[in-house]
Amino acid sequence: MERCGWVTADPLYIKYHDEEWGIPRHDDRYLFEMLVLEGAQAGLSWFTVLKRRENYRDCLDGFDVDKIALYDESKLAALMQNEGIIRHRLKIDSLVTNAQAFKKIQNEFGSFSSYLWNYTGGTPIFNRWKSLQEVPARTELSDAISKDLKKRGFKFFGTTICYAFLQATGVVNDHTINCFCHPDHQKD
Repeated sequence: MERCGWVTADPLYIKYHDEEWGIPRHDDRYLFEMLVLEGAQAGLSWFTVLKRRENYRDCLDGFDVDKIALYDESKLAALMQNEGIIRHRLKIDSLVTNAQAFKKIQNEFGSFSSYLWNYTGGTPIFNRWKSLQEVPARTELSDAISKDLKKRGFKFFGTTICYAFLQATGVVNDHTINCFCHPDHQKD
């Protein structure tokens, strides 16, 4: 079975690629989780964050946006002491800011999913990249979403992070055409 070129032999990476990456997601809790994790990844490898994912779930109340929006300074200080997550002060502080901005979008659009999928008319973008080298780090779509989210108060969500988020949540399917997960290889 061929996979995308970024997948290593690590079982955690294989499971993430095979069962999660690129699958269209509409659940706000999941979308918030990926938004947090992609922000934590800024400047690091995805695997660095992926292997800490369970620690993030444990210390961030299962990515409950309502709870995170209310975190106070003592909770943020405790997170800074948690060796199981990325302990970067600005990234930790952005959790509350991003949760509050996420909730505002939910209130305005009914859900974050509605807001996000409106950019593509509710339909995933299926690319046909032959190799990993062809896959862009950003696109006009990630530029637009990132710019809008920044205006709405989001931190640690530039266009490159946004594009990774779009790939992870299936808004954009960037499985290379040789990968068994590419839509060309899926049975009806």
